[in-house]
Amino acid sequence: MLADALEHLIAGIVDNPNDVRVSERSMRRGKLLEVRVNPDDLGRVIGRSGRTARALRAVMSALSKRGPVRVDVIDTDRD
Repeated sequence: MLADALEHLIAGIVDNPNDVRVSERSMRRGKLLEVRVNPDDLGRVIGRSGRTARALRAVMSALSKRGPVRVDVIDTDRD
């Protein structure tokens, strides 16, 4: 549910919504959501001084029913 919600939020922000991919993994300390977007949209997802990314993390933490959630934005140019 969290991955779908995050994917929906990010798809509304970016210019290439079809390139948005969110994968979910369970870790010892909670869930990890990895976000991959088109390299042209990376700045939109991070925002000025990381404000958009911080807001997305806050929304995901509020939606989480079971413990902490970590949201990582992956730079696809480096993969």
